[in-house]
Parts: sequence; C-alpha cells; structure tokens
Amino acid sequence: MKPGSADFVHNEAVALVFDPEFGAVAVGEHGNELSWGPAAAIDQVQRIEDAIGPRWVWWTSDTSRSLVDAGVHLARCWDLDAVHRLVNGGWRAGPARTWGAAHGLATDQLPAVAPVDLFTVAADSDPNDPVRSDGHLDPAWIDGGWRRDVDRLAAWARLALEVHRLQGGQIAQLDDRPAALATARSESAASLLAVELGHNGLPIDVDEAERIIASFIGPRPRDAADERQLAAERDDLVLAHLPADLRRGVDLRNPANVKSLLRRAGIEVDDTRAWRLERLRDEHPVVDALLAWRRSERMATTFGYRWLDEHVGGDGRLRGSWSSSDGAAGRMTATAGLHNLPADLRPAVVAEPGHSFVRADLGQIEPRILAAVSGDETLAAATLDADMYAPVAQRLGVSREIAKVAVLGAMYGQTTGHGAAALRGLDAAYPVAMGYLTSAARSAEAGHDLRTRGGRRVRMSGGGDPDADERDQRSRAAARGRFGRNAMVQGAAAEFFKTWAVIVRARLPADAHIVLCLHDELLVHTPSAVVAEIAFIVDDALQETAARWQQPELRGDVRFIADTSTIARWSDAK
Repeated sequence: MKPGSADFVHNEAVALVFDPEFGAVAVGEHGNELSWGPAAAIDQVQRIEDAIGPRWVWWTSDTSRSLVDAGVHLARCWDLDAVHRLVNGGWRAGPARTWGAAHGLATDQLPAVAPVDLFTVAADSDPNDPVRSDGHLDPAWIDGGWRRDVDRLAAWARLALEVHRLQGGQIAQLDDRPAALATARSESAASLLAVELGHNGLPIDVDEAERIIASFIGPRPRDAADERQLAAERDDLVLAHLPADLRRGVDLRNPANVKSLLRRAGIEVDDTRAWRLERLRDEHPVVDALLAWRRSERMATTFGYRWLDEHVGGDGRLRGSWSSSDGAAGRMTATAGLHNLPADLRPAVVAEPGHSFVRADLGQIEPRILAAVSGDETLAAATLDADMYAPVAQRLGVSREIAKVAVLGAMYGQTTGHGAAALRGLDAAYPVAMGYLTSAARSAEAGHDLRTRGGRRVRMSGGGDPDADERDQRSRAAARGRFGRNAMVQGAAAEFFKTWAVIVRARLPADAHIVLCLHDELLVHTPSAVVAEIAFIVDDALQETAARWQQPELRGDVRFIADTSTIARWSDAK
C-alpha cells in the first residue's frame, strides 16, 4: 500500500477502516489503497475529503463516531449497517449479519466465538482469513481480530467494499431502483448525522432546568432519606383529598391501587390512563391532583436532578445516543430523554449567547406523503392548500375536524368511531390513495413483506402461529393489516424527513449545526447574525426534497410545507 496520495476520484466509493493504535486504511473501488499511521490518519482523511470528496464506506457508525470525535467533517458516506436495515428490514445489523445478508447466507444463527476443546470442532478455516469456509465472517475477526495490524485493517476494508458492491446489486433488483438508491445514500448520511447529534448535544440552561425541576419535586434531596420524604409529601397532596380511612395502604405507583382509590371516591374506570382521567377532572378533586402528581412523579423519576447530572455535560449540552432508524418505520430515535422531553422542560432548551435556533416543523406530513407515494392526483391537488384538510372536508361535505379524523383513520386502519362515515366517503373521493392503503393492508394481512417508496423492507412474514385458533388468526391478520398500511406512510414520511435533514446538514455553514431531530421537527443552532440565511437553507432544502419525491407519472406536484421560525428557546415555538 502506498503511504502517499491515491488517485481517488469525486464520489468514488472508498472503504475506510480506522483504529487509534494502527492508523487507517482506505481502499477505493478502482483499486487504489492508502494507509497511514495513527498520528497522520485523521489529517489525511480530512485532506482527501476536502480535496476529492469520495463516498466513504464503513462497516458501522463506530468508524464515523471516531472520526467525528476527532473533529473530522465528512460529506458523503455509505453506512453498511444503515443500508442493511433498509434493504432487509428490522434493526439488527453488524458486520456478521450485514455480510451474511449481502451474500445470501442464513443469518438466523450466526457463528460465534467459542473455545476449541475435546468436545468442539474448530471451523475448517484459516484464522488469518476473515472469511470462513462456510462463507460467514470469522467471529474472531468481528470481535476485534481486524485490529491486529495494518494488513488486517486493509483486508477488513476490502470486505467492506465487497459488501458495498453487493448491496448496490440488491438495490438494483428493487422495483424503484433510483428511489431506493437515493434512500440508501440519505439513510447513510442520516446515520452520520445521528453520530453528530450525539457528539454536539442540545444546549441546555442548567439553572433554568433546575428551577423547573424544583417547581415539581422540590429542592435537590440531601440524601436517599430526604428523597423518600419529598416523595411522600408529593403523595400526600393527592391523598389529602380523601378521608383518612380511605388513604391507608394506597400506593400511587401501583395502577391497581389507584383504581381502588378512585373506586373508593366513587369513580369507576377500566384503567388509569391519563387520557381517560382527563375526562374525569370534574368528577372529584382527587383526579386533578392525581394528574398533577403524575407529572411530578415523571419529573422525579425520569427527568429529575439525577437525569440532569448524568446527561448534561459541563459545557451545558444534553447528550444521548442517537439511532437513525428504529427498525420499524425507520424513524430517528434517541436516549437521554431527547425524544420525549416533557413540554415543561422546553424553556430550559436555550440557544447559547450570540446564537439562536432556527426551528422548522413539517405540516400535515403524513397525508401529503400519502398523496406522493400513492400518486393520487386528486389528493395531490388538496396539498396545494396550506391546510389540506380544508379541501378534503369540502369534497366530502363534512367539517374539517371530521375530515382530518377520517384521513388519519384511513392511514391508521381505524374504521369505526368518530369520522367513520366520512372515512367510507374517502374511497370514492380518493380511490387511488385509498387503494394504495388497502393493497398494503391486504398484503400485510396475508403475511407478505412490504417495501416503502424508498425501498425499506417492512417485515410481515414469520409472525404467525399455525396453532392459533381461527379467531385469533383473524385478529392477528387484522393487526398486521393496520400496521402495514400505516408503515407504508410512516416509513415513507421518515425517509422524507431524513432526506430533508441531510440536505440541510450538507448546506449548513461550519458554525451552524442540527441539534435535534424530533419526529417531523428540525432544530438548528446557529449564530444569530445568519439566522435569515439558515432559515432560507432549511426551506429551500424542503423544496429540493419535495422535488425528489414527486412521482414521475403524477401530473402536478405534491406540496410540502414547514412552519419555520427563529427562536431563542425551544418553548418559544408556537
């Protein structure tokens, strides 16, 4: 391998393997190879990135995490894990599974490292060869054997390049190859964005966060005994609404106890879910107190002082682990409360001095996605309205609220209840879109796997129980149908969102960063002096994403909209 500069070309697939002890190896698809020692590796990767701009290929996000942590910024990549999840469905990946799936090998029982003794037989394979005689990767290599020297790093890179080629062949076999290829690239970029989100963190005003937490659960407890005392005092705020003889032995953290407590207060409920209790606020003061207690209890147990100390660093950034795909619909997810931060804590998400947030939230994304993926021209025409439920309501002859319930019900498989009559009218008003959903539901009911517009496999097979009775089988089939019709829209919406997010990422200046991807919402942290420029980038990227998502045969574009604003703290968003 040459230690100098290779003849890589722009957008060439270049497999990259990096280890802090041995350095890095880069292998291009046209046969060029480079290696660098650990002292030079990071600078050389950035130099090639800046001068040439290849499409870096790596096995897992561990590589991108090492590079991001070292300060490297890369534009294009092909994440083998991310593409594996797209093509094969589910969330499980890793070199063994990704290699096996790309080569058509069984992946239900992958080889594992095991000691060789009198009762076991070693695989008929060369330990210096990363590929076993049965075609699977040697688990010893996967467990770190590729790190022993620079030659092994090179061998590992060549295998990554081979999987990249095979995954390209798998994508070429899909019905909509251009859409699937574009999604594979955006999913890979989203995986890189997920690493950057974890590295950069979300700005938090710690003092404000502590003030909010204290308003719910009191000051920081001095010790475990003080913490228990504060919890008991919160409990008493609920129990005080009942006579003393009704309070004994009640544990508010036990749903059965809470049902019993409510029964003693004359309130019968099937369960104690929040939405059900919300309807009973006027029945008895204890209900309102119980709902307030739940907010405080969630703050104490999930988002209290311990959470703040564990996840917010000395630089005032909230950090968690991000995933670019949840394995079902393919949505981005995060730990450390980043995806379910209570609204009460949003005032603590504050831009740093001299900075602002540009926040953008996609509007009515699911029905607009349905119009795009189904190719329904009539529904596409409704998207030209900023509130697309208004023209749908007019066409159905119902109120806007009922029209909204009907459209969402069609995508979620809800055929009864509020809006059921209007739901039936959708079949006549938008036959192409409703036919698209019905076809997905029927395929899912039969146990057939589905694929989203972007090529993501939604697994429906292998979940049946042949010993189940007929009624149970029908119930499970119906559940698969509901999941299938929803996954085709939710999955495509996730792909659309991530395409938008990675285009924004690619266009942002070096001092602006995406700091949150929440469902259909982007939050960009930027110097205040350039907020207008950043807002334009966000909105323009949406239009580019929308153009990429139009069906070629669809006359007239589907309109996608976002509510974009400049705010100082997250709670300022309306």
